Amino acid sequence: MIDVLTTLAAAAPAAADGASTFNGNFALAIAGAGAGIGIGLIGMAAAQAVGRNPGAFGNILTIAIIGMALAEAIAIYALIMAFRG
Repeated sequence: MIDVLTTLAAAAPAAADGASTFNGNFALAIAGAGAGIGIGLIGMAAAQAVGRNPGAFGNILTIAIIGMALAEAIAIYALIMAFRG
């Protein structure tokens, strides 16, 4: 019985390390998917807005670039947090 407990205690840190790696990778995947969806939606809305009002192209482009940068920032934060550990 003591041998089994000793073996389990020795394997616990490796299992915890694997779980944290999985959690970091999963969080990074979700954040990357969210950023990709967000950028796609921003691009779609910008294209529709320019189609409706071509004269506002400059203003729409500026707002779209800022929105895409903010969406990408979330993915970068997730990348930092996933490999921080």
